[in-house]
Amino acid sequence: VQLQASGGGLVQTGGSLRLSCAASGGTFGRYGLGWFRQAPGKERESVAAIARSGGRTWYSDSVKGRFTISRDNAKNTVYLQMNSLKPEDTAIYYCAADPTRLGPTPYDYVYSYWGQGTLVTVSS
Repeated sequence: VQLQASGGGLVQTGGSLRLSCAASGGTFGRYGLGWFRQAPGKERESVAAIARSGGRTWYSDSVKGRFTISRDNAKNTVYLQMNSLKPEDTAIYYCAADPTRLGPTPYDYVYSYWGQGTLVTVSS
């Protein structure tokens, strides 16, 4: 499956962005999906994940209550709604697809397919 992330940009502290990740070439509903990010000079970290059916989600503590992951299986797209953005949210955001697990998982090693990333910059 191929993943194409979009929606990044420059936003002020407290602002919102919605990232999208469109999938093609596979059966979308068979994949768990996740969003990851990597800030300059830091390791990649898991941000949010959603199960195949969309019924279960997982969030990192750093974004819980501010970010919402969702998926539209009819549109083969996963979203990350980001509210109350902070400068520390600045990073390249990647979407990824996991073909093996039913539930959401934050572990990057289970994700087989990755999008190219979209840059989010939050100014203070």
